Amino acid sequence: MPRSARVRALLALAVIAVSLYIAVAVPVRLGLDLRGGTQIVLETRPTPTTAAGREATDRALEVLRGRIDALGVAEPTLVRSGDDRIIVELPGVQDPKRAVDVLGRTAQLTFHPVLGTDAGTGTDSRPLPKRPHDRVLPDESGTRLRLGAPALTGAHVERAAAGFDQQSGAGWHVTVDFAGAGRDGWARLTGDAACHTPGDPARRVAIVLDDKVISSPQVAPSIGCKAGIRDGATQITGSFDPEEARELALLINGGALPVPVETVEQRTVGPTLGAEAITASVWAAAIGTALTSLFIIVVYRLMGALATVALACYGLISYAALAALGATLTLPGLAGFALAIGMAVDANVLVFERAREEYTARRRPSTRSALAAGFRNAFSAIADSNITTLIAAGLLFFLASGPVRGFAVTLGLGVLASMFSALVITRVLAEFAAGRPWLRRRPRLSGIATTGAVRARLTRRNPKLMRHPRRWLAVAAAGLILAGSGIAVRGIDLGVEFTGGRLIEYATAAPVDPDRARAALTDAGFPRAVVQSSGDTGLTVRTGALSNAQEAEVTAAVRDLADGADKVRDELIGPSLGEELRRGALIALAVALGAQLVYLAARFRWLFGTAAVTALAHDVLVLTGVFAWLGKPVDGVFVAALLTVVGYSVNDSVVLFDRIRELSRKGSGKDPSRGTGRGLSRQLPDIANQAILHTLPRTVSTGMGAAFILTALAVLGGSSLTDFALALLIGLAVGTYSSVFTAVPVALELQAHRRETRC
Repeated sequence: MPRSARVRALLALAVIAVSLYIAVAVPVRLGLDLRGGTQIVLETRPTPTTAAGREATDRALEVLRGRIDALGVAEPTLVRSGDDRIIVELPGVQDPKRAVDVLGRTAQLTFHPVLGTDAGTGTDSRPLPKRPHDRVLPDESGTRLRLGAPALTGAHVERAAAGFDQQSGAGWHVTVDFAGAGRDGWARLTGDAACHTPGDPARRVAIVLDDKVISSPQVAPSIGCKAGIRDGATQITGSFDPEEARELALLINGGALPVPVETVEQRTVGPTLGAEAITASVWAAAIGTALTSLFIIVVYRLMGALATVALACYGLISYAALAALGATLTLPGLAGFALAIGMAVDANVLVFERAREEYTARRRPSTRSALAAGFRNAFSAIADSNITTLIAAGLLFFLASGPVRGFAVTLGLGVLASMFSALVITRVLAEFAAGRPWLRRRPRLSGIATTGAVRARLTRRNPKLMRHPRRWLAVAAAGLILAGSGIAVRGIDLGVEFTGGRLIEYATAAPVDPDRARAALTDAGFPRAVVQSSGDTGLTVRTGALSNAQEAEVTAAVRDLADGADKVRDELIGPSLGEELRRGALIALAVALGAQLVYLAARFRWLFGTAAVTALAHDVLVLTGVFAWLGKPVDGVFVAALLTVVGYSVNDSVVLFDRIRELSRKGSGKDPSRGTGRGLSRQLPDIANQAILHTLPRTVSTGMGAAFILTALAVLGGSSLTDFALALLIGLAVGTYSSVFTAVPVALELQAHRRETRC
C-alpha cells in the first residue's frame, strides 16, 4: 500500500474513532423548537441619563440572570446579541406571560417620606413646581400622596422574602432586610415619620416600585420620634396572593435594571410539537437516506455500497462536530443535517462518473487506475462546488438570525464532513476493494467498468442541445414572466418574522373550518386575523401585534369552536425587529449572489461567472414567484431554502463549467472564458454540448439522491418542514434545469456578443 494511502487510512480511522467517542460522551444541545419552551428577545432602551450600549446591556443581563434563577427554570440560557439585545431561552416554559412580566419590569424600588396628601384628582404622577424632587402618586386606595425625594433604593436592600402571616391573618407579605447604610437610612426615615401624630399622612412611609406605590404603611405608635426602626427590617403588606408576593420578592432580590427593556421577539413551542418534529425529521432522514443509499447501490454497485458506508461515517462525523462545538440543533438544523446527505452523495457521484469515463477511455483499463484518475479529475469540481455552498452557509450564519443560523451551522458542518467522507473515507474503502483479486477478475461488480444507462443513451443519440441557445433563453424568459406575474398579481405573503405581529398555532381534536374560525375572530374584534389550516387537525392564526390579554381572547375564541384546542406554538415579532430581519434577508441574498459572482469570476473568469449568477437570479425569482402563486409565506426558513437552492444551482453550474474548461484546454490549450481566439468562440457551442452530455449522468444521479431526501422531508417532516422541503424540491428542479439550459445559453450569448463587438 502506498504511503499516501496508509496516511489516508490512519486519518480516517482516527477521525471516526474520535467522532464515535464524542457522539457517545457528549450530548447535542437541542433547540427550544425541538424540546419545547420559550425564547424571548429583549432590547434595551436608553433613558435620559443612561445610554443603552454594550455596558448597560451586560449589566441588565446579570440582573435578568438573577431573576431567571429565582423563577426556577431548569437550564436557562441568557446571552447578549449585539450591543443592545439579550436572548433568553427558557426550556419547558409554556406560558411565557409571567416570565415576560418579570423580565420586563425595570424594578426601580424606592422608599419615600410622605409629605401629605394632594387635593387634586386623578392617578398620574406630576412634579410639584416648588419642590421639583417631590412627586404625587396614588396609594393603594387611590388617595394621592405627596412624596419627598427617595431616602433609600433597592440597592440598600440585602434580601427580600415572601411570607404568610397566619397569626394576624393579614395574608401574604414581603419581608425586606436592609444592609449597611440601608439600616441607618431606614432608621432615619421611620424616625422622622414617627415625629408626626398617628393618623397624619406624614407618619406614613411610601414604598414605590416602578412608579407605583405598592405599600404605604404608618409607623407604629410604639416607635419614638427620631428613634426609628433600628433592626433594619420591614414588611411590605398588601392584598398579595402567593404568586404576587414571590414575584415581588424576586424583583427586589434581583435588583433594578439599569435601563428599560422591551420584548421584540417571543417564540413558544409546546413539548408535543417538538417531540413530533424530532420523530418526523428522524423518520424522514432515515427513509430518505435508505432510498438514496439503495439508489446509489443500484447505479454504482460495489462502489455505491462503499459510498453508503462512507455516508454513515459522514452522519457520525457531522453529529460529533455539532456536539463538540456545543452547537444548538434546531428544527431547520435537522433539515440541514438531512439535506447535507445529498451534498455527500454529490461528491461520490462526481468521482464515480469520472472513474467510469476513465475506464471507458483507456486501452487497458483497471478499476484501481480508473478510480485514482476519477478522484484526481473530480477534485476541482468538488472543491469549487462545496466552497460555493460554504459561502452560502457562512452568509446565512453571519447575516441571518434565530433558527436559520442553526440551519447554516449544520449545513456548513455537513459540507465539510461530506468532503472528508468522499475524498478520504470513500477513497480508502474504494482503493482497498479495487486491489482485491476477486474484483480484478470481475470488474463489472465495481460499478466503474460500465458506461451507465444515462450515459449510454446520451452517447447513442448525441443530441445537439446547444444548437439553438436562444430558444432555451426564451423558455427562461417565459418562466420569469410567469413568476413575475405571480408576484404582481398575488403579492408576496411575508411571514410574521418579516412584518412583525403574532402567529399562534393550535392543535385541535377535530378539523376546524378556517372560514368559521375567521368569522369567530372577527366577532371577537380581530377582523384582520389571517386563519389557515395546519395539517389535518391544526389551525394557525396570524395577526398584527397582540398583547397577552388580546392573545387570551383569540385563544378563547378558537377554543369555543374546537373544544380542547391546545396552543402548540406562539411567536411574537416586534415591528422594528421584523423590518430589520426583512432588510437582513435582502442583504443576505444580495451578498450571496455577489459573493458567488466574485468567486466564480476568480475561478472561471467573468464570462462563466456572469452566466452562473444570471442563472441564480433566475432561480431566486422563479422560486419566489411559485410561492407567490401558491400563497405560501415567505419567512426566514424560506430564505434559508432560497440560499440553499442558490448553493445547489451553482454546484451544477460549477461542475458543468469546469468540464467546459477542461475540454477546451484539451482541444486547443485555451480557456474559452477568456474569449481568446475567434475559432475557439465558434467551437464553444459544440464544446458546451459535449460537456453537458458528459456531466448529465452526474446531474441526474445527484438530483435523484437529493430528491429522495427532500421528498421524505416533505411527506414525513410535518407542517413545520413541509414548506421548507417544498421550496427545496421546486428549487432543485428549477436549479438543475437552469444550470444547463439558462447558464450555458447565457454564456454562449455573451461570448457571441463579444465576438461581434470585436469584429
